[in-house]
Amino acid sequence: MPSRLNLPPRPPSWSSPLAETHSDAMDSTRTFVKDVKRLVVKVGTAVVTRSDGRLALGRLGSLCEQIKELNSQGYEVILVSSGAVSLGRQRLRYRKLVNSSFADLQKPQVELDGKVCAAVGQNSLMALYDTLFSQLDVTSAQLLVTDNDFRDKDFRKQLNETVKSLLSLKVIPIFNENDAVSTRKAPYEDSYGIFWDNDSLAALLALELKADLLVLLSDVDGLYSGPPSDPQSKLIHTYIKEKHQGGITFGDKSRVGRGGMTAKVNAAVNAANAGIPVIITSGYAAENILKVLQGQRIGTLFHKEAHLWLPLKEVGARDMAVAARESARRLQALSSGERRKILLDIADALEANEKLIKNENDADVAEAEEAGYERPLIARLALKPGKISSLACSIRLLANMEDPIGKVLKRTEIADGLILEKTSSPLGVLLIIFESRPDALVQIASLAIRSGNGLLLKGGKEANRSNAILHKVITDAISDNVGGKLIGLVTSRDDIPDLLKLDDVIDLVIPRGSNKLVSQIKESTKIPVLGHSDGICHVYADKSANMEMARQLVLDAKVDYPAACNAMETLLVHEDLVQTGGLDQFIADLQTKGVTIYTGPRAGRLLNIPRATSLHHEYNSMACTVEIVNDVYEAIDHIHKYGSAHTDCIIAEDKEVVEVFQHQVDSAAVFHNASTRFCDGARFGLGAEVGISTSRIHARGPVGVEGLLTTRWILKGSGQVVDGDKGVVYTHKDLPLQS
Repeated sequence: MPSRLNLPPRPPSWSSPLAETHSDAMDSTRTFVKDVKRLVVKVGTAVVTRSDGRLALGRLGSLCEQIKELNSQGYEVILVSSGAVSLGRQRLRYRKLVNSSFADLQKPQVELDGKVCAAVGQNSLMALYDTLFSQLDVTSAQLLVTDNDFRDKDFRKQLNETVKSLLSLKVIPIFNENDAVSTRKAPYEDSYGIFWDNDSLAALLALELKADLLVLLSDVDGLYSGPPSDPQSKLIHTYIKEKHQGGITFGDKSRVGRGGMTAKVNAAVNAANAGIPVIITSGYAAENILKVLQGQRIGTLFHKEAHLWLPLKEVGARDMAVAARESARRLQALSSGERRKILLDIADALEANEKLIKNENDADVAEAEEAGYERPLIARLALKPGKISSLACSIRLLANMEDPIGKVLKRTEIADGLILEKTSSPLGVLLIIFESRPDALVQIASLAIRSGNGLLLKGGKEANRSNAILHKVITDAISDNVGGKLIGLVTSRDDIPDLLKLDDVIDLVIPRGSNKLVSQIKESTKIPVLGHSDGICHVYADKSANMEMARQLVLDAKVDYPAACNAMETLLVHEDLVQTGGLDQFIADLQTKGVTIYTGPRAGRLLNIPRATSLHHEYNSMACTVEIVNDVYEAIDHIHKYGSAHTDCIIAEDKEVVEVFQHQVDSAAVFHNASTRFCDGARFGLGAEVGISTSRIHARGPVGVEGLLTTRWILKGSGQVVDGDKGVVYTHKDLPLQS
C-alpha cells in the first residue's frame, strides 16, 4: 500500500511548507493564524506621520479600527508606536516660527533637541490615540520604557503582570521608548534580544510578553530584493537567512525614524530565531493586519523553520529543463513494466493522499471565492468528490495500455540484409502552461510518463496549493532510478520568458488558454507550439433533425459541464425550425435548466432576448448564443467565421447534409448526432489528454500519448556501404511489422 506523504512539520502559522517548498511566491494557507491569540503590532514613524511631519490621521484611524475589530474578536493586541519625535519636532518648529521675528528667521536655524521633541510629541501622540480609541469605545494605556528598565528582573515581572491585567480588561497597551529621558548610548542586548529602536523594542516585547505573532508595519509592502523604487526589485514573501542574507540591497533608511528596513529585518530575524513569527507589511494599505490574521499572503514572513520550507539553492529555468531531460532519458531506458509500475504507484499515491489534496484544493477554492473570481473559473478549480478516484482510474487505464515507446510503425527492406524500421519515440521535454484546473496537472504528468517525456508545468496562480500538493504526491511516487526532477513545477510567471528561450532543451510548448495567450507564446519562442485555445463549440440543428434527440443533445452539450472547453457555446438553428416550433423548444429547454440565452442578429429580430456582444465568444458558464441560419452552408460559414476550430456538431437525419457538414467544417473534431462533450481524451479512449489542439501541425483534437510522440528511424545492417550507390541493390520492399 502506498504511504501517505511524510511532510515537513507544518509551522504553527502563516504558510504551507508544502507550497513553500516549491516557491516563496506560493500563497499562504490559513493554518498559520489559527493559533494566534496575542500579537504585538509595531507602527513606524513613516506610517504615523505624513512627509511634512504632520499626523497621518487616515492611516491612524484605519489602524485603530483594525485593532478595535481584533479586540472585539478576542485577540490580545499590544501596540508599539513610533512617531513622537517627528510629531514633537513638527509642533516645536511651528511654535518657534510663530514666535520668531523676521530677523530671527534670517539666522541659521539650530536643529531642535530630539529629547525635547520626544517629550512634546509623546503627549500629542497619546492624546490622539486616546481620542481615536474613545470614538471606537476602546480604552488605551500608555507605557513608556527605557533600556535600563529591562535590566531589572522585578521590572520585567511587573511589566508582565500589568500587561496581563490590561489585556484582561480589553485595554490596548501602547508602548514607546521614553526617548525624553533615555540615557542609552549603544544597543541594549541580552538573551532576550536587542533594544535599539522601536522595531527592536517590539521584538523584545513580543518575546517578553510571549506573543504569538509580531507585525511590523512599514511604508512599503514588505522586504524587497533591492530598493522598492527599483523596478527590478521583487517582494520577498518568505525570508530565508541562508538564501537572502547578503543578497539584499537596502535603500535609504526611514525618512523620519531611526530605523528603516534594515532595523526591521534585524528585529524580525532576532524575534524569529527566538520562536516568534514576524510579518513585515505595509501600514499604508487598508486592513493589512486583518488580512494577515485571515491567512492571506501579505508582506514578508520571518519564521524559525523557514529554511525547512524552501530549498537553499534556487533552481533556474535551464537547470530545471536539463534535469527533466536527463530524468526522461533514464525513464526511457526502463523496461515497459517498470514504466507501468511508476504510473500504478502514482495512482495509489493519489488515493492515499486524497484528504491532504482535498484540503489544499479547498483552500484554493475559498481564496478564489474571497477574491471574487468568476464562477466558471472556480468550477474548473474545484476537485469535486470522486475526482481523485476518477483520476487514479484513468492513470491505471493508461498504464495498462500498450506501451507506446519504441513501437514499430513501419518496416522496409532497403536492400538485402538492410532493414529500416520507423519507430515511435518520445519528443523529449514538454512545457505545458495550463489554466486553473489542477486535475489537468495529473493528466498531463501521467501522459508525459507514459510517453517517456520530461515535463515542466506552469499552472494558474489560483491553483497554487493544489498544484503544489499534486506535484509532490506524483514526484514522490516516481522511483529513485528516474527521479522526481522528471516533472518540474514552475511557480513564477517571471520564469516563463526564460523557459521560452530554451529551444535547445525544451522540445514542445503546449499553452492551454485563450487565443491571446497562445499568440503571445508563439511570438515569444522558437520552440514549436501546439495551440490549445478557445473552445467556441457550435451545434447546428438541421431541419431534418430528430427533435427529441436534438433537444437532449443540445441540453447535454451545454449543461453537462458548462465550464469545459467542449461545451456548446452557440446553437445554430435551421430557419424551418422557427416555423415548426423547434427553436422555441430549444430555448424553453435551455432556460428551464437555468441557461441565459443571447441572440445573433437574425434571431434577435424575432425574439425578445438580449443580443450577444460578440458571436465569437466562449462563455464557460450557463449561457450560450442562439442564431438562425438558412441551411447547412450558412451554418458552415458561420462556424468558420466565428468558431475556434475546436469541436462542432450537426444534428440531422439527411445523410447528404451530414456529409457536407462533416467534410467541409474545418475543425479538430466534427460530430454527427453526438454531444460535443464527447471530445475528450478519456472518452476517446486515449487514457487522458494534455489538451485539445486546434493546431493543424503534428497533433489535432484531443492530444493523448500519441500526440506526445515523434518518430525515430532504426536501420539494421550487416556491413553495407553506399559507395556511390553501387554498394547495394535497393529493393525498398515493405515488410510485416513483426519480424
